Amino acid sequence: MQAAFAERYRILGLNVAYYRKLKGLSQETLAERVGISRTHMSRIETADCAVSLDVIFALSDALQVAPARLFDFRVD
Repeated sequence: MQAAFAERYRILGLNVAYYRKLKGLSQETLAERVGISRTHMSRIETADCAVSLDVIFALSDALQVAPARLFDFRVD
């Protein structure tokens, strides 16, 4: 992951966690739906790793939000 994109990854991670909790899902459950490990899910939420488009699309499908919503800066 490039340092220049660190803030974008942080926002992505916060949004994944936000929508996951809004849906009442655990990291384990969401990870299973996406086809990744719970550890990988945790690393996404803490912006500790890069994320492929395949995983972003799977996350948006599982969370029932448009992919762009995962990158939006939310104020709530």
